[in-house]
Amino acid sequence: MGLECLIVTSDPVLLGHIKSNFSMHSAVLDLRQDSASAIELLSRRHLDGLIIDCDDVPGGTEALGQVRNGLSNKETLILAVVNGFTSTERALDLGANFVLCKPLQESRLRGILDIALPKMEREHRRYFRYEIDLPVWFRNHLGQSFTARMKNVSEGGIAIKLVDPVRLKGIVPLEFEVPSIEPQVFHAKADVVWSDAFEMGLRFLYIEKESEVALRSWLNSLEAQCQFRESPGPAR
Repeated sequence: MGLECLIVTSDPVLLGHIKSNFSMHSAVLDLRQDSASAIELLSRRHLDGLIIDCDDVPGGTEALGQVRNGLSNKETLILAVVNGFTSTERALDLGANFVLCKPLQESRLRGILDIALPKMEREHRRYFRYEIDLPVWFRNHLGQSFTARMKNVSEGGIAIKLVDPVRLKGIVPLEFEVPSIEPQVFHAKADVVWSDAFEMGLRFLYIEKESEVALRSWLNSLEAQCQFRESPGPAR
């Protein structure tokens, strides 16, 4: 259940600094060396944190703005690294939460990460995706009903596997049965944030009050199960 973060850079020095600091927090650090592939990844997948080398990756500064204008990572914590072309003010205006200037100062980096990493961990807990296989019922904008299989669930939304290719867009009503001793039907409205031929990601926009309580209780139960499975067994 470690952090899932992305760094966009071709600078081995920056990469080394970030790797050494993130390794202490059991973070999975994905690497992209160009802005186009980073934007493609960020358009279809939520991440807990993003480090982007604005000036030394072509299109890096523009990519920063595109991330904030997308749906999947509007709230993701972003650390922008600049090198003389992009100003600190410009990076902050485009959506960065923190800005570092090259050449990097290790003390400055650690000071920022001391603040940033707890925020990333809170984001991670909110969006951590539990793999689940449950039926989901939803309707399109024409009122037609469809059934899909849930692939994963988080506090922020779900991913589904489609039985048949279905074109959905915008806001869709959905429901599924929350597993418990007394199962409860979960009702919500969700926004389609990414899709391909047979899978789709939906972000919850509105959840009925009783459904919200049931969802949180279920997620707490799933988290407890994960922690139990990950805990070391008794010493022999």
